[in-house]
Amino acid sequence: MGFFVFKKPNNDEVVFWTLQMNDFAPYINGVIKDFEVKNPNIKIKWVDVPFSEGEKRTLASVLSEDPPDLINLNPDFSALLAERGALFEIEDKYTEQFNKSIINSLKYNDKLYSLPWYATSAVTIYNKKLSGGFIPKTYDEVEKNALLIKSKTGAYVMLPNITENDTMLRILNKYGVTFANINGRKSVEVFNLFKNLYKNDLIPKETVTQTHREALEKYMAEKIVYFQAGANFLTMIKENAPSTYKNTDVAPQMTGDLEQNDFSLMNFVIPLRAKHKNEALKFALFLTSYENQLELGKLTNVLAVNEKTLKDDFYNHYEENDLLSKARVISAKQLNKIEPVMITSRNQKELNTLVNTAVQQILLEKGEIQNILDEIYNKYIKL
Repeated sequence: MGFFVFKKPNNDEVVFWTLQMNDFAPYINGVIKDFEVKNPNIKIKWVDVPFSEGEKRTLASVLSEDPPDLINLNPDFSALLAERGALFEIEDKYTEQFNKSIINSLKYNDKLYSLPWYATSAVTIYNKKLSGGFIPKTYDEVEKNALLIKSKTGAYVMLPNITENDTMLRILNKYGVTFANINGRKSVEVFNLFKNLYKNDLIPKETVTQTHREALEKYMAEKIVYFQAGANFLTMIKENAPSTYKNTDVAPQMTGDLEQNDFSLMNFVIPLRAKHKNEALKFALFLTSYENQLELGKLTNVLAVNEKTLKDDFYNHYEENDLLSKARVISAKQLNKIEPVMITSRNQKELNTLVNTAVQQILLEKGEIQNILDEIYNKYIKL
């Protein structure tokens, strides 16, 4: 168990899978070439897998006798594979170059089975004209000002996509709510906040079904004032709604009682049955070096996970009229306050479904909040 010193690599190929990264082929091929020059006995075979096929192909491969050596996945699916005993454990001594909070977020049962590759952290994209200069720091401030904003502008304060994936769980985490206290007082308060907004027509009726894509459409049409999303959405707004973009600015994401930020990750795993574990780890550490992380960030506008890279000017300075750079700097600073992170649980998809169903029941007043949350808690205990 654990990782040992690097052994002398052989001439066999290290098979490296990514998820839909072919648009950045020049970058990845360049990193591979650089690595092979520095490590002449190691060859890398890169395979780019369509995102929609990633989990299915990965599950089949890690159970085979000849899996890839290094695989790019999301943390939820990585945790599932770790739970099934399909991944190799990585010792903490190989994590010195990374943001420590991010490393902590990847641990499963206090053990590490993956390494981070890059992160994103949503910002609040808002319409300066419609906001009247008000920038909410918390969801509670949204609730307090939603009526005033709508009465003055006719626009909804936001379309919170709280039935999409784990959005509501992330919001609850900002108030210290986990499944262990999903039916507690604070959880009831948070659900009641969104119920009041919905009941009083201060967020769109479509909130019970629509996703961030529809929220983006409404923002571009100036039907909502605040939109929480990654910096990459600014490009879409600029290209598809230039008049809205002229009125757009960015601010830190909305928080809760704990004032921490949420974020998303893509990571690397090494299958337990991989034949070149040492070489795969060496390549993963090379991919996430200071220089390679900085180059990837400049190409894609994602956030580095390398601590030294995050201290580079690229993530700390921006020109006032450059919204993309401003959003990137705000996002990067948010990584300084991400704990306590929302730890992925086993049966995560089932848990997401439980919460999202509860959101719909509560907003549509299909029962008392406390009763609905008690039911979720009882189902969680049985899972």
